[in-house]
Amino acid sequence: MSTLPAIQSAIAGVQSGLQSINNNSAKIANASSPGSNGDITEPLVNLLRDEQQVKASAKVIEASDSMLGSILDIKV
Repeated sequence: MSTLPAIQSAIAGVQSGLQSINNNSAKIANASSPGSNGDITEPLVNLLRDEQQVKASAKVIEASDSMLGSILDIKV
């Protein structure tokens, strides 16, 4: 069983989550500028979602790393 697809998917999940975090952070920062409507509810909720996405993807990376370590221990 290969762990490579799981790791690739997890890395893509982390990258996607971090990109979304940056976008939502910019929306929150821009909401405080003059002339904006100041509604930060949606970006804040999205930040929480993105945080969970990054955490879940990191757990997949950790599990894949552990499994790969176990496979290497068995083959040695």
